[in-house]
Amino acid sequence: MAKKFSKPELSRMINGDIVKADAPEQEVKRRFDMVLLEKYPQYSRGTIQKFIKEGRANINGVMIDKSNYLVAPEEENNCEIDVPTINTKNRPPVLYEDDNVIVFNKPAGMLSIKKGAYLEEAAIEDFGEIVHRLDRDTSGVIIVAKNPSTKSKLQKQFAERKTHKCYYALVVGHPKQPHAIINVPLTRNLKKPTTFIADKNGREAITEYKVIASNDRFSLVELKPRTGRTHQLRIHMAHIGTPILGDPVYNPKSPKADRMYLHAYSLEITIPEGQRMTFTALLPESFRDAVK
Repeated sequence: MAKKFSKPELSRMINGDIVKADAPEQEVKRRFDMVLLEKYPQYSRGTIQKFIKEGRANINGVMIDKSNYLVAPEEENNCEIDVPTINTKNRPPVLYEDDNVIVFNKPAGMLSIKKGAYLEEAAIEDFGEIVHRLDRDTSGVIIVAKNPSTKSKLQKQFAERKTHKCYYALVVGHPKQPHAIINVPLTRNLKKPTTFIADKNGREAITEYKVIASNDRFSLVELKPRTGRTHQLRIHMAHIGTPILGDPVYNPKSPKADRMYLHAYSLEITIPEGQRMTFTALLPESFRDAVK
């Protein structure tokens, strides 16, 4: 069994995260990556280290490619990262825009948020402040705020379940009932922490579904989530035996598909100035074509 340090500070010194001064007047140096992490909190430490390794970080214009390089206090303000500019000229289709919000029709394959990583591809967060998210492979309506005040107001509505959302999904097979409510709690899958599973001791998760059309292979269903758990619609449809077509996580044996067939069709929400609005992103033709 590995020896555990009783003094965390000693452990950090050995790892090089901090350097203890031998005398009060001696300057205390810090690791280059830790200085940059403090200066650029929007990035994870792993991303900062990636920038350093790629030669994008410097002190007074001098490139430093070692994360554990020790920086003197007087040098810290001169530590910089040369982050490449992301091309945000080609915005996703805009459904609505005013001084406070932008509503996009997000394409399937586009990220909502980068989660602390740097990616040269554009994400929804590059165009405004994230209020809610859609999975990368989900298309449809997503709203972002243009200022912190609006972000707070919109997020409060999502938290208090004062928004109304409608999705469409193409599922494999046919639900036993044409119209029903799925009330199955969900919890994080400890074996795969980025995923979730049905669990009677989990958090409440409720989805109303209705079959719109079907053929011998697939069903087109309307989904109205009454709660907003991560991956809720995907897990619920898989739980009743009709997983979403093309879902790489909850339907790994899915028939071959060009995308995950989940689309955020509409969002009803109150925007600043007290105006209640419903935004709609038309259903891609491929959804209906699949059940003809």
